[in-house]
Amino acid sequence: MHILRFSDLCDQGQARGKRVFIRADLNVPQDDAGRITEDTRIRASVPCIRMALDAGAAVMVTSHLGRPTEGEFKPEDSLAPVAARLSELLGREVPLLADWVDGVDVRPGKVVLLENCRVNRGEKKNDPALAQKMARLCDIYVNDAFGTAHRAEGTTYGIAEYAPIACAGPLLAAEIDALTRALASPKRPLVAIVAGSKVSTKLTILQSLAEKVDGLIVGGGIANTFMLAAGLPIGKSLAEADLVGQARAVIDAMAARGAAVPIPTDVVVAKAFAADAPATVKRAADVAGDDLILDIGPETAQTLAAQLKAAGTIVWNGPVGVFEFDQFAGGTRAIAQAIAASDAFSIAGGGDTLAAIAKFGIEERVGYISTGGGAFLEVLEGKELPAFEILQKRAAG
Repeated sequence: MHILRFSDLCDQGQARGKRVFIRADLNVPQDDAGRITEDTRIRASVPCIRMALDAGAAVMVTSHLGRPTEGEFKPEDSLAPVAARLSELLGREVPLLADWVDGVDVRPGKVVLLENCRVNRGEKKNDPALAQKMARLCDIYVNDAFGTAHRAEGTTYGIAEYAPIACAGPLLAAEIDALTRALASPKRPLVAIVAGSKVSTKLTILQSLAEKVDGLIVGGGIANTFMLAAGLPIGKSLAEADLVGQARAVIDAMAARGAAVPIPTDVVVAKAFAADAPATVKRAADVAGDDLILDIGPETAQTLAAQLKAAGTIVWNGPVGVFEFDQFAGGTRAIAQAIAASDAFSIAGGGDTLAAIAKFGIEERVGYISTGGGAFLEVLEGKELPAFEILQKRAAG
C-alpha cells in the first residue's frame, strides 16, 4: 500500500515550522466522575506527537470522545481529562482549545489539543464545508487513528482530501504494515482464529477468510453453530441454528481448497453460565440436552495449539471460551500460549482478544496488537478502509 508517511516527512525536514494537524484516537474509557480508567490509546498517540514536536512543527491534535450530539457541547464530552493525561505523558502543558474550526493559534514547538471533534456540525457526515475549513488550519494532515479508519468522517477523510499534504502517522503506518504482512503477503500456513458469540456478526469475515487462509479456527458461540453444522449436539448452548447452512458453506469452501475448519472433539460444559458453575469435560458427541458449552476441551486445545505452533502467520480475533471465568479459560489460555510459543508472525485485534492477551501475559510475544476493533474486523472482512483509501489517493497525486 503506497501512502505518505509522516516519519519520512520529518526525516526530510518538511515539518519544520509547519502547522501539523494530527487526528489521533483518544477515545478512552472513563468512570462516572470523568476519570480515565484505561489510557492505552493516549499512550499510543504520544510517539506521533513527539515526532511532530521534535521536527519543529506547530502541533494540533484532535479526537472524538464518546458519542456527543453535534452542535451541543456538554461537559462530559470534553477532552479535558485527556489533555491533563497528555500533559503528564509529554512533560509539558497541553492547552485545550474549544471552538477551533475557524482558527488555531499555536507556535512551532508547541502543541494544543482541539476539543472533541464530533461536537462540530457535519463531522460524522463528512460535510465538505467543514472539511475545507479544517484543512485550512494546517500544512500537513496526519491520520494516526486506526480505530476510526473505517469511518469516512470530517477529521478522518474530508480533511485529508483538502489539506496540502496528507499522510499516515507512525501508529497508522504500523497497522498498515502489520495487516499487509498478515493478509496481503503472509508466510504460510496462514491460520485465522475467529471467535465470538454470534456467526451473524462475523459471517462475512468467515466467508472472506475461507478464501485465503490455510486453517480457520472458530470459537465461542460461533464454534457451537459450526458443531451443529457438523451434526454434533450442543445442548442449550448459544448458537444460531438458522445459520447452519452458511457455516456448512464455509466448511465446504475451505475443504475445496484442501484447508479445514477444525471442529471440537471435546468441550467444557456447565449447567449454568456463572462464575462458580462447576466445569465438566465431555466428548463433543456426548453433550447433554441441558449442558452449556463454555470452552473447548483439553484435547481440542492441544490439537489447535499444535496447528498454531506450525503456522507461518496467525490472525487472532476473539477468545475461544468464557475466559473471564477461570474454569472455562483453559482453551483460550492454550491458544494464547501457543501463539506466544510460535515462530509465526501474529496479529491480534478486538477488545476481548486484548483482554485475554493481558490476562495471560503474552503482550510481548504477539507480533502486533491492533488498536482498532471495528477497523480490524473490516480489514479481515476484505473491505478497503476509507482512511487508507484517501491516503493512497493523495499519495498517488
